[in-house]
Order: sequence, then C-alpha cells, then structure tokens
Amino acid sequence: MILMCCLSLTTCSNKSENKTSKRIKTMSIDSPKEKSEAIKLAKQLERKGISDKLVLEAIASVPRHEFVDSDLREYAYLDRPLPIERNQTISQPYTVAYQSELLKLKPGEKVLEIGTGSGYQAAILCEIGAEVYSIERYEELQNSSKKKLNLLGYYPNLFYGDGFEGLPEYAPFDKILITAAPEKIPEKLLQQLKIGGWMVVPVGDRRVQKMTIIRRTGEDTFEESLHGDFIFVPMEKGTEK
Repeated sequence: MILMCCLSLTTCSNKSENKTSKRIKTMSIDSPKEKSEAIKLAKQLERKGISDKLVLEAIASVPRHEFVDSDLREYAYLDRPLPIERNQTISQPYTVAYQSELLKLKPGEKVLEIGTGSGYQAAILCEIGAEVYSIERYEELQNSSKKKLNLLGYYPNLFYGDGFEGLPEYAPFDKILITAAPEKIPEKLLQQLKIGGWMVVPVGDRRVQKMTIIRRTGEDTFEESLHGDFIFVPMEKGTEK
C-alpha cells in the first residue's frame, strides 16, 4: 500500500451546502459504469474490513477517476495506488479508507491533512462532512488538486507549504492526517492537536512504516497505538515548485 502528500487554499465548510453545490455543478460520477464501479469498490473495501459507514459512502460517492491521469482512468476503481505528477501516487483506496476510518471523523470536525497530493483524500474528508485544511509541498500538485476539487464542488482550505510546519495559525485541530511517512513523529504537528484529539500517521523508514495513532491526552501528554504495516512515500521537508 503506497501513500503520498499534497496541499492548497479553499474550504469544506458546511456539508449540506457543499453537497448541494457539488451536485449541481459537478462532474461527479455521472457515468452509470463509473458509479457502479465506485459502489463495487466500496463493497470490496467493506469485505476487507472497513466498517465506517460515512467512509464507505464517501468512497462510493467521490469520482476517483477525476483524480488520475486520463491514460489510467480504466484502473481508477481498482484497489491499487496509481502514479500522479512529481513521482507521487494516489493512494490505494483501502489505505485511504483505513486512515479515514482511524480518524473516526464526525461531520463538522476540523481536520488537517498533510499531503494533498491528487486531492482524492481531501475529497473523501469533505464528503464525510469535515472542515478540511490541507497542505502540499509541491506547487504543481497544489494547483492541480485545487482545480480538480473545485470543479467537483469541493472547497477545502488548501495551502502550499511545508507539512512539517503545519498550520499553527489555524490550530487547534480535532484530527490530523499525514499521508506520507516521517521517520519520527513531527513535534510541531503534535502541538497543533486539540486536547482529546488525535493524529493518524505512518511512521518509519522507506522500507516499511507503522500506522500510528497519537492521542493528545493533556497539555504535554500523548498516547500512542499501532495499527499495522504500510508503505508510503517519505515525508519531506520544505517546498518545491
């Protein structure tokens, strides 16, 4: 399972407002074939153990084919990662669903995503009804993901910047999701969690990472739990055009 990063600036505010505008002006899943494939994908993920109904409904609703290169659209609803720009990937749907389920998001919660990438994960978070903030270190990806998301009627708060720095001016966040692998848990991001909130992050070297949940239990106290082995692209510092 391979994952990756990305970011830009806009807002997934009220879910009902977004869902209305999204369905009026979007390119959502307008093809019966693609809609059927998205529903099959959600059912496949359910058989693999994903049980969060909001996550499964989002997988069945978000047009993944709009987030991949036109040459790869025939593979969009397979449970596999696919390449995108800047040698990054759009994560395997199971990985997207698994991380989203670990977040246990409730509509209206404020979530920070580190690594916008293609924009697909941000769309899933928007579909669930979260208030989404997302950072991307590659300007090219930030620009392309913003266009895709906005055309589909999703308006997360997107930023171009260094994910290790987070967005302290918008903190605290109920949840933080990191879609690339740092070797160590970024301390600055922990400080941007609300007390009682948690972070989902794959931690480790390039060979394999442990999916980790870090809960903030107090001003300076945290608890960790491990949730399986994954392979993500490495989380890198700084920004690039």
